[in-house]
Amino acid sequence: MSLESVLLFFEDIPTSYRTGLLIGGIFIFWVMEGVIPLFEFDYKKVKHAGLNLTFTVFTAIIGFGLAGVLFAASVWATSNEFGLLFLFDLPLWLHVLLGLMILDFIGAYFIHWLQHKVRWMWKFHVIHHSDTTVDVTTGLRHHPGETVFRILFTILAVLIAGASIGIVMLYQSLSVLFAHITHANISMPRRLDYWLSWVFITPNMHKVHHHFEQPLTDTNYGNIFAIWDRIFGTYVKVEDISTLRYGIDTHTEPHETERLSNLLQIPFQPYRPPRGKANSEHGDKENEQTGA
Repeated sequence: MSLESVLLFFEDIPTSYRTGLLIGGIFIFWVMEGVIPLFEFDYKKVKHAGLNLTFTVFTAIIGFGLAGVLFAASVWATSNEFGLLFLFDLPLWLHVLLGLMILDFIGAYFIHWLQHKVRWMWKFHVIHHSDTTVDVTTGLRHHPGETVFRILFTILAVLIAGASIGIVMLYQSLSVLFAHITHANISMPRRLDYWLSWVFITPNMHKVHHHFEQPLTDTNYGNIFAIWDRIFGTYVKVEDISTLRYGIDTHTEPHETERLSNLLQIPFQPYRPPRGKANSEHGDKENEQTGA
């Protein structure tokens, strides 16, 4: 299958295919979590999934509501040859790759980093971090307000890049896939994870981001490509990820982290500053190109 045909497919990808990717990915990694778990959680897996999947319903509704704006932005940019991708005559493969990277940087890495730095935005993002048993469904646990942020920044990225709707839909499909992979509670060979992490966000790399304390909470922001964390100095490697503890130290009680009503209200509750910082031995900045 040629790259042209792939883009044509994603330009008009059926909703059933996108739904199948979402549900199918959850099912596959759900099974894998039972076979090769990273952590042996003592929790009600179905109940936990039900809570996180409820947020997916909110995401789908908001995404559907803003889909027209996203589509219009892409059509306008490509029709007027507006955006960075139109500055040079590039081969198709490089055009697509750069488009995906720009979308990933602005629509994922940058807005993610921003939510950790801007207090009122963090109050929306904390819902994602409040999950104390990170598994494949955690990737879907986003407050509706955060979903709006991410979609608006994706629209901004489309305009800056001049990305076609085929590239946009390909990016969104890859983003869903990586959300499944990086949050799934699966044990991955350390050396394989390490080498892949030079290019892509890997499970072990992203799990560091879900540690319950700073400074590890504020690292490894990437979504698909690992280059952004390495370029901007936010990449941290933890040698023994079994030392990680999930959740966030500002919201530790089950009635705060396991009740939908409270999770939806957290952004409108008083801000809670971080309680403490993780010990420095948990993670070291990766400054040398040696194996894990």
